[in-house]
Amino acid sequence: MYAVVETGGKQYRVKVGDSIKVEKLDAEPGDDVTLDRVLMVSDEGSVTVGRPTIGGAKVVASVDEQGKGEKLRIFKMRPKKRYRKAQGHRQRLTTLTIKDIVGA
Repeated sequence: MYAVVETGGKQYRVKVGDSIKVEKLDAEPGDDVTLDRVLMVSDEGSVTVGRPTIGGAKVVASVDEQGKGEKLRIFKMRPKKRYRKAQGHRQRLTTLTIKDIVGA
């Protein structure tokens, strides 16, 4: 059984036991979170697709840790104008472990 969920503007294909990194959620490590934007559920050959989501379906996950992703380097330059600008960015991430998938 697997599901496709949406969180943070991105879609993830998950099954029970998977560990995924999503954009930061307001939860402490050890808490359970419910992802209710389930777009698709597949259970032993039967596929349910939502329009756009499946009503009543949810994915329960536990928060493992809060952290940051890899550092991205942003460099801007205008040729012949002596303009150079360097920036960095580290996205805040939440690591989730999928515990249960409840289909409608």
